[in-house]
Amino acid sequence: MRLIGLAVVLTVSLALSPLAAGGQQGGKSPRIAFLAGGARAADALLIETFWRRMKELGYFEGKNIIAEYRFAEGAPERLQSFAAELVRLKVDVIVAPGSGARVAKKATDTIVSHGVRSQ
Repeated sequence: MRLIGLAVVLTVSLALSPLAAGGQQGGKSPRIAFLAGGARAADALLIETFWRRMKELGYFEGKNIIAEYRFAEGAPERLQSFAAELVRLKVDVIVAPGSGARVAKKATDTIVSHGVRSQ
């Protein structure tokens, strides 16, 4: 889990770096979304690890970064509508473990996939 969390944080922080700089000047906070097929509790460790590292990098949820969470609660058919909703919200980054990544990638052609595998 530690390897996954670190890789996700690095990917997101690289993606948000130019947005944060622009956001400081223009007042727009970057928006990040979490999209998962299970329950929030199932990804609690990933989310906790992610935010711990983001705080170390100077990102604070609700302060200089906005977070959106969508959990399908074991109903994979909900992932498509959640992914479409996040695309309509124009989030800057979607963190989507497991099957959520494939669904998010299908929802828009502007997503760049950064697959991470645990070892």
